[in-house]
Amino acid sequence: MALSEHKPSRLLFSLETFLLVLLFFTLVTSSVSEIFFEESFDDGWRSKWVKSDWKISEGKSGSFKHTAGTWAGDPDDKGIQTTNDAKHFAVSAKIPEFSNKNRTLVVQYSIKFEQDIECGGGYIKLLSGYVNQKKFGGDTPYSFMFGPDICGTQTKKLHVILSYQGQNYPIKKELECETDKLTHFYTFILRPDASYSIWIDGRERDSGSMYTDWDILPPRKIKDVNAKKPADWEDREYIEDPDDIKPEGYDSIPREIPDRKAKKPNNWDDEEDGMWKPPKVPNPAYRGPWKRKKIKNPNYKGKWKIPWIDNPEFEDDPDLYVLKPIKYVGIEVWQVKAGSVFDNILVCDEPDYAKQVIQEVFANREAEKEAFEEAEKVRKAREEEEAQRAREEGERRRRERGRDRQRDRYKRRYHHDYMDDYHDEL
Repeated sequence: MALSEHKPSRLLFSLETFLLVLLFFTLVTSSVSEIFFEESFDDGWRSKWVKSDWKISEGKSGSFKHTAGTWAGDPDDKGIQTTNDAKHFAVSAKIPEFSNKNRTLVVQYSIKFEQDIECGGGYIKLLSGYVNQKKFGGDTPYSFMFGPDICGTQTKKLHVILSYQGQNYPIKKELECETDKLTHFYTFILRPDASYSIWIDGRERDSGSMYTDWDILPPRKIKDVNAKKPADWEDREYIEDPDDIKPEGYDSIPREIPDRKAKKPNNWDDEEDGMWKPPKVPNPAYRGPWKRKKIKNPNYKGKWKIPWIDNPEFEDDPDLYVLKPIKYVGIEVWQVKAGSVFDNILVCDEPDYAKQVIQEVFANREAEKEAFEEAEKVRKAREEEEAQRAREEGERRRRERGRDRQRDRYKRRYHHDYMDDYHDEL
């Protein structure tokens, strides 16, 4: 009996243990992030990336070089840099196909504009379906495009373009990118509820919803254009006090009164000038036309606004946020001046991991700033040397022109005198 009495408790203990283990396993596996693609351009990166032949036949195709750039926080932390001016650049990498359905999508990369770019892009793309990587170019369909586009001093746009049912939709907001010459991280986060966040250097720059910030679906709500303000709607915040009574004799108070301090001039002649009257001055007791004082309107309802109603043309798509299954990451840009360093490309489902990558790279942020400042000193010194040489060359040429003019004047003068003497002899 004693043994049988313990059997239920052992069974209960085993069941509780199993449930706890199952719960722990569920929590652990659910918290593990998935990295779909990560590229820091270490050794062996060339085996993953394919340079496109796009624009080669036209002589307009540029190349990338593997470098940390002219200034870097860590010279061994290399990316790929555009190297030819006024060229198109196109390179892509195939990744294991994945879908962002029912999961958060995080797309992040860093870029450093070492050049005075003048006009050009610095964005990346996610592509779906089959892509001939050797022909990847500006006309290749993509599912997502994200990153800076700079042109002159006016345009410093941050693109966020999503593809939905084969059509590209740019974000409606005017977002700006960074324009200095240091490394900056750009991060886009898209969640299953169609909300999004945009980070620059790990700090949220903007956020919102695909429902409102892209013209993909008709709006959920629209203004009721047929609505009219109710006749009894009271939108006056203040009204005249009906109990306020005008003081007796208020209207008899004159606007001006004789100046009591005025004195008749000594040379005033009543017979010739008429009866002298003192000039008038503003009456301090005069308060203008009487008005009832204002009081708070007890029936005030606020300013009437056109009400919003459900849009009959709106049809929800719970998969609005879902991109076509992603198979490639690509860089496809055109630049007037080359010199942009792309690095630290990451596609995953965990924003915390993306922030960790930024922190690790930015551990050398101060070293990068110092390297940049040193490079700027060298550049400015070189420019000053070139300017000084140009000034000296200009001065040398000016002196030569002066000597040439003096020699010409000398020739004209003595040649003229010689010819005069010759004619005299004749």
